[in-house]
Amino acid sequence: MTDRLYYTDPYLRRFDATVRTIDERDGRIIAVLDRTAFYPTSGGQPFDTGTLGGHPVVDVVDRGDGEIAHVLAAERPLRVGDAVTGEIDWPRRFDHMQQHTGQHVLSAAFDRVFGVRTVSFHLGTDTSTIDLAREMTPAEIATAEDAANTIVWENRPVSVSFSSREDATAMPLRKEPKREGTLRLIDIDGWDLSACGGTHVARSGAIGIIAVASWERFKGGQRLEFLCGERALRRLRISRDALDASGRLLSVLPAELAAAIERLQSELKDRKRDVVALQTELARFRALELAAAAEPVAGIKLVARALDADAASLKSLASAITAEPGFVVALLSSSSPSLAVVARSADVAASAQQILSALIARFGGRGGGRPELAQGGGLNGPPEDVLRKVRQLLG
Repeated sequence: MTDRLYYTDPYLRRFDATVRTIDERDGRIIAVLDRTAFYPTSGGQPFDTGTLGGHPVVDVVDRGDGEIAHVLAAERPLRVGDAVTGEIDWPRRFDHMQQHTGQHVLSAAFDRVFGVRTVSFHLGTDTSTIDLAREMTPAEIATAEDAANTIVWENRPVSVSFSSREDATAMPLRKEPKREGTLRLIDIDGWDLSACGGTHVARSGAIGIIAVASWERFKGGQRLEFLCGERALRRLRISRDALDASGRLLSVLPAELAAAIERLQSELKDRKRDVVALQTELARFRALELAAAAEPVAGIKLVARALDADAASLKSLASAITAEPGFVVALLSSSSPSLAVVARSADVAASAQQILSALIARFGGRGGGRPELAQGGGLNGPPEDVLRKVRQLLG
């Protein structure tokens, strides 16, 4: 069984150990030691990284049988019986200690102030989350956040003790432990007592600050994203820089940003309405111009043109022209492959759908529609050849 040094001394950064077993899998060395300060992924907290015998530690696994396996990116294998020195990536470990202890404090705040339990916890690379049993209001979240930070700033001691499950049942644990046998208890003085195998700071002040960053509904309850210590500082800097840059662009103070954005959105909606109205008016005049240049084919007026326009514009023009009697319209985009829109007036017997199908059969592409209007794309061929085919179909 591996002696877990982090259980009693989470601040231990360097340790000596002896290799007990060695395996190799997928080009990686897997070493089990007689003792270790490396924390394995467990209880919502990620594993430690660092070096072992000079080799990078890329994963740490709790095998469930009391042994801790260290996965190494080793160029040469270690040997059973080797004496090795392990070094913990301390910034990563301390960050995890801040987040995990902060989670205990924050979860206890929701429990104590509102009687709302934490269902689960996850510590990620950049942010951490707790899942609450019910949805909280913004005001309730702020109240719990304030209560949690009061405990941080009081710098209360955080102690570790061990107890049997039987003895622990008589203690004021925040939640019932899931494990059997000897329990490791984390006690944040006068605030929270929980069974936990993770690494924690020695005093609550080392958490620095607890900030709830966001929240969302989740599985009938609520998921809260929170940050502690340096993570909160990094997020503050990102938010500060974004606010300052946005304020400079809009020539407003950070407190005035929301109102400025709302004003811009309203102005943008007005401009979009103006643009649509102008485009509609322009399409009407362009449709009149195209209709005036229509060519007679088999007793109908044919507008067959290639234009620098998108599908929506082609469709708008075709609809405007065929609103008048006697027209068949075939409009192509000047892009290659071409977009195509075919339409006919209500008093014309020709089928726009059949014309487009014939064009697709000849020039490729795909599309469909109704007898009065059809559209497609992917037609390969010179626009003049495609339009010539339309004339042939009508003649």
